Amino acid sequence: MKRHAQAIAAAFQFLTRIPVPVSVPFERHVLSLASVYFPLAGTAIGLLAAAWSWLLAQLLPAGPAAVLSLAGWLALSGGLHMDGWMDTADGVLSHRSREKMLEIMKDSRVGAMGVLAAVLLLFLKITILMELFTYSNLSVNSGSSALIAAVLLSSLWSRTWMTVAMACWRPATPDSGLGRLFSGVNYRGAVPAVILAVFLSLIALMIIGINLKEALILIALCVFAAFIVGGVMGIWLNRKLGGLTGDTYGAMNEAVEAAVLLAILLLLL
Repeated sequence: MKRHAQAIAAAFQFLTRIPVPVSVPFERHVLSLASVYFPLAGTAIGLLAAAWSWLLAQLLPAGPAAVLSLAGWLALSGGLHMDGWMDTADGVLSHRSREKMLEIMKDSRVGAMGVLAAVLLLFLKITILMELFTYSNLSVNSGSSALIAAVLLSSLWSRTWMTVAMACWRPATPDSGLGRLFSGVNYRGAVPAVILAVFLSLIALMIIGINLKEALILIALCVFAAFIVGGVMGIWLNRKLGGLTGDTYGAMNEAVEAAVLLAILLLLL
């Protein structure tokens, strides 16, 4: 029980800026188990971001609400994954050797490709959120549920995919960084994480008033979007880098988050 409590605390401390006043050793055995609880941390981020978005929907037009919603959403993770998205773009889009790409990704400075990738991603997310806020304003009851579900599920399944990615591809640098800390993650951690994600999704959707049939459709859509976009990205990054890194986990989180948001928006149209 203590191991699992430490793992849950580690998942929250690693993925969020939600205060967890517990001292946890960031060691391989703790973080490997923590990956099972990434969906729980994603749910917490999603609930807070969804509540913030719902409040903004009551007060502001769609445009400003979307910008402030995304700002609060990013603050909940401290921009950790966006940093990984930018570093990954700088590295893999440099078209250098594997070693040079990994070196570029470790550089704290941001290059042109990183900035461009961040701008495009933020613009995509803001436009999707604007459409969801507009839908929320037009359809008061079902619209609010759709907005909450989209923000919640995209946060939950993007973090879940990180665990799946850790289990599917070996670390590019197994002796250093996050590769060493999460090298113990395998299917025994990924399968429980996916099961936990399905359970949390189902409970959350039914609480906000979505019936069982619609909830199962939404969950299936999230799984499809996460595994297609995350899988393609993982295969591509693995070929480029010979494995994955902490930055690429963050990059995939951002990509899957956007993919799930877009998939739910398309379902509503």
